[in-house]
Amino acid sequence: MKKLGLARVMMALMRREFAVALRQKGEVLTPLVFFVVVASLFPLGVGPESALLLRMAPGVLWVSALLAAMLSLQRLFATDYIDGSLEQMALSSTPLGLLVLAKALSHFLLSGLPLVLMAPVLGLQFGLDGRALGILMVTLLLGTPTLSLIGSIGAALTLGVRGAGVLLSLLILPLYIPVLIFGAGAVEADAAGLGFGGHLSLLAALLVLSVFFAPLATTTALRISLE
Repeated sequence: MKKLGLARVMMALMRREFAVALRQKGEVLTPLVFFVVVASLFPLGVGPESALLLRMAPGVLWVSALLAAMLSLQRLFATDYIDGSLEQMALSSTPLGLLVLAKALSHFLLSGLPLVLMAPVLGLQFGLDGRALGILMVTLLLGTPTLSLIGSIGAALTLGVRGAGVLLSLLILPLYIPVLIFGAGAVEADAAGLGFGGHLSLLAALLVLSVFFAPLATTTALRISLE
């Protein structure tokens, strides 16, 4: 019964996040528009050389998705911090780590999942075939939740700090590098005729580690910020 109650609290928090997002559609659409614009500029700037575009595609799409996912991280806890909701979460009987996990999952569904769904359309501009597009989607589906979870740590550490956006980028970009390498590497390995299963396994391992450790680190950082 207790587990069921915790699940209901997490679902209620996620519904609240979606309700807030519906009232602030611009903030939800900004990462997606940024992703589309940045990824679309490369084929225009490089030219129609198909071999070069194919070689660039995994890295360009992954870097664009990574930067787009970062745009909304600063607001992950900022609104709750300003209106006092975050203090109520910290004082509630529900473990703060579960609430952090619910907010990170909401961030993925609102910011990461649209990027995953848009990636195949943008991949066509680079000449990726159906197999490469499928692998790209799988890597993004495994990697973007990890970006949200790791990003929640940076968002908590920079909460209430002046110039938080720049500081947040400096803190989490080094932590994003393994996700970027294995995500783009899976598509590149398949294009080279090599196995890509190892890359997917490492992305899945990073996701599992993030699910277990990121909420704990974020909880600690939030309690420090609230003191």
